[in-house]
Order: sequence, then structure tokens, then C-alpha cells
Amino acid sequence: MRSWVEVSLGRIRANFRAVKAVVGEGVAGETVEVMPIVKADAYRHGAVAVSHALEAEGARWLGVSNVEEGVVLREAGSQSRILVMADFLEDEREALEAHHLTPVIHALEDLAAVRVPYHLKIDSGMGRLGTRAAPQEIARAVLAAPAPLEGLMTHFASSGNYESNQTGEQVEHFARVLAGLRSAGIEPRYVHSSATIPIAYRRREAWGNLVRPGHAIYGYVSPAKNGPRPVLNVAPALTWKVTVLEVKDVPAGALIGYGGIHRATRPTRIAVLAAGYADGVPHRLGNRGQVIVKGKLAPVVGAVSMDLTTIDVTDCAPVRAGDAVLLLGSEGGVSINAQQMARWAGTISYAVLCGIHARVKRIYVD
Repeated sequence: MRSWVEVSLGRIRANFRAVKAVVGEGVAGETVEVMPIVKADAYRHGAVAVSHALEAEGARWLGVSNVEEGVVLREAGSQSRILVMADFLEDEREALEAHHLTPVIHALEDLAAVRVPYHLKIDSGMGRLGTRAAPQEIARAVLAAPAPLEGLMTHFASSGNYESNQTGEQVEHFARVLAGLRSAGIEPRYVHSSATIPIAYRRREAWGNLVRPGHAIYGYVSPAKNGPRPVLNVAPALTWKVTVLEVKDVPAGALIGYGGIHRATRPTRIAVLAAGYADGVPHRLGNRGQVIVKGKLAPVVGAVSMDLTTIDVTDCAPVRAGDAVLLLGSEGGVSINAQQMARWAGTISYAVLCGIHARVKRIYVD
């Protein structure tokens, strides 16, 4: 194989259990349910395999972005409730109902078209999807809708930034809407607003009775700005490997790759890897990133091209064509995770994981 990822379903299950252990009970003593987010093909870990593993571990809800993602899971045998968080398009509604998916409604005018229990999203301050209507207007629309309101939700914009008041303001806005609904006799079964960061940093006032971890399920918690230490311990579930296609020696002064952006400063042994930006290797890793070769870090030299990446293995143990090196993972006491790769590439770890292309083979291990 040219390039492949190994996904530990055992680690996925352990991360799910870790989230459950942290949330336990909410502020009112009610059990907090955990809805793993498996959108974007489970952050490229493989939504079908990951969802089956999570359901076997006890997950009763799964979160996806659109109807198509939900249909894929249903057709693969998923029995959990599936929340479609960002899709209520007219041409998708028949499939939504036929596959027993639960929609999130973002605009009050869409309530007249919903025919199944739904969750309503409040734009509490992020400025994306969700209604910004006053609580009384929301209550009137909910009472007039042909289907029952099952859940009320929002999403935080800056929950990892403890120097900002935005999360507190969003919590207060959401609470006002919920209070307004309750005063009108409307009691949502599920109330939820927290993804990974409010769970990991124990913002209990934001949990409600359902939480929506995504990044944590795959082993990551983003660092908080001026915040406390996280209470959630998870570990990456994905290891990314790539095959060496060729090893060659080049003289001092040789130029490497497109644009000649790297010039060898000494006689150098290079290895050419069978993965490039078409596979999801960030283009900006050129002359910046590193990989793991036989338990030692080796630098990326020259530009990352579409199908190939070149590394300097001069100081590594002997490398041959056909050997595997690690883009993400641990070996010999050194590690590279998606957060480290993202720092080198000037992006975020979510983009690194979601950028791993479908042509990179997925292998599942326990």
C-alpha cells in the first residue's frame, strides 16, 4: 500500500467512556447523555466502523452534518438516534423521514415543513445557523408547528478562550430562551450546547442533559487560552503511515522538489514518500514538517507535491524502498499528532484529520 491509516476502535471506545465518566451528572443531578459526532466520515476515521463501535459501547445518539451522512449510517445498520445538525434542505426531507433521522431546525419559517420530532437551534451569539428570534416569538412558532419540539440546542464560538466573555454571554442568552419556552409550557426533552471543549474544561453550566463531543472521541482536546487544566484524558485513535518509494543520495547544493525551495547544505540521503497533498498531507509542511522514520524525527525537505513528499533521512537508520514511515503516530519514544502537524502547517488539527483523503486506505484494529 502507498499510504494508509490504522484506526483503533478500542481507543475510540475508551475515549467515549472517558467523556461519559467526566460528564456523569449535570448541575441538576440529571444524567447527561453523550452524543458522539461522526460527521465528515467521523473526522476521516470512517463513520460506519466508528459508529458501530460507539453503538456497541452504548451510544444512543450520533451526530452528523447532513442527511446523506445519516442515510449512509442507516443503510449500514445503525440503530441509534441520528441528529442531522446542518441540513434541512427541501430535496432531502423525504429521505430524512424515510430513514428516521432527526432534523435540527435553524429558522422558524421551516417549522411549518417539519413532520417529525426536531431539535431547534438557537443562534446565541456565534452568528451562523440558528434563530435569533425573541423567546416569545420562538414559543409561538413552536406551539403552532405540526411536529413536536424534542430538543433545544446552541453552539459556542469561543469556549476555549477564557479571556473572552462570549461563552458566558451565550450561556445566558440560551438560558433566557429556554426559560421563555418553559414559561409558555414548552419543555424540551433534550437541552444541549457543549462540544468537546466545554466538556474537557468542565463548564458544567453549559452541558444541559446532552453533550456533543467530536474531537475528543478521536483523541484530541484543544488547549484553552488562559483556562484551567482539562479534566478529560483521551488519546489519538489514528496512526497514518506511508511507504517509501525511493531512497537516493544527492550532493551538497542539490535542489529538491518543485521550485527548488530546498538546497542541500551537505551530501544528503533523501527518501521519497508515496503521499502528497492529494492524500491530505498539508502543502505547507514543505521545509517545515517532520515525519517519524525508524523511531527518529526526519524533516520534510522541499515542497510537498500532489502525490509525493520528500524527507531527509541522512541521520536515520538505513531506509529502503518499501519501508513504512509515520506521518501521525508514535514510535521509538517520539510522537507526532494532528495538533503538532497543524502547528507546522499553520492550520488546526480538525483540518489535518478531515483532510486525510478517501484514497488513503483505512485499516481497523482493536
